[in-house]
Order: sequence, then structure tokens, then C-alpha cells
Amino acid sequence: MYFPNEVEKVLFTEEQITARVKELGAELTKEYSGKNPLFLCVLRGASVFFADLIRNVECPLEIDFIKASSYVGTNSSGDVTVGGEMPDISGRDVVLVEDIVDTARTLSKLKTLLLDIKPRSLRVAALLDKPSRRAVEGFKADYTGYEIDDLFVVGYGLDCDAKFRNLPYIGVLKS
Repeated sequence: MYFPNEVEKVLFTEEQITARVKELGAELTKEYSGKNPLFLCVLRGASVFFADLIRNVECPLEIDFIKASSYVGTNSSGDVTVGGEMPDISGRDVVLVEDIVDTARTLSKLKTLLLDIKPRSLRVAALLDKPSRRAVEGFKADYTGYEIDDLFVVGYGLDCDAKFRNLPYIGVLKS
């Protein structure tokens, strides 16, 4: 298994992630059965989680993508940039899929923009949640894979300056 020098330890193994994503898929299947939801992936970090998650949701669904970011290196810039065209979600049940809820600035801005388009419902599914870093008070994902401490993590789509997304596990970056 590829284990770069910059990674201190494995936080969640590939097997643990696979099992948890299946559980989340089952929860979402139960919630959205018969509703044809739109799963909206926040690019780029959530792409690996998104692909695995939608394959574990056993009901009709549609997908779309949106690009948003606030990180430079290992720090949040505080400025959220949203790129591309906003999808037409009016009247739809939408599941916004993100890799990690950290400060929640990105997701809070996205939710505000998306709610302006008047979806029927809007829920957030995140693989990881880091509540100790929350800058947007009270923000919480509706579906969460794991809650973690204040660690900088990489792998399974998560990166540091566009590196380490291809790791099949989630590892802690050396500080």
C-alpha cells in the first residue's frame, strides 16, 4: 500500500470507509426512496466519496456537480469561491455531498445560494465532520460518516495542495 512520507498515520482504513459509506447509502435509500433526489457533488474533494456513496443508494437519483473552495495549503482562507453554473434545483430534493465539514464557511455559503433556488428539500451528507474548527456556529451535516478531532487529513479525495487524493484510506498529515 502506498504510504507517503508526509502521512503520519492512517485514521480510517479503506475497509472502514467502505463499511461506513454503505451504511450512509442505506440511510439515504430509506430517506429518498420514491423521490428521485438530485445528489450534488462539491468538487473536487468530495468526488471519491460521492462516487462510492451514490453507488450505495438503491433508488433512482440524478447527479450534478458544483465547484467550491476556501483552502490554500493546510489553512482556510476564509474566502469561499464558487465556480461554474448553479444547477436548476427548483422543487427538487437535493443532497449536497461534501468531503469534510471544517469551518463550515463553504457549505454555509453553498446552502444559502442553493436555498435561493427554492429546492423542495436540501440536506448535507459529509464523510467527515470536524466540529472543533466550526466558524459558522450551529452548522451540522444531516448525514455524517465520521466525526474527527482537529487534524489535517488527506486521502480518499481529500488533499493538501492537490496531492494525496488517490490514497484509498484517510491519513493524518504530518504537522
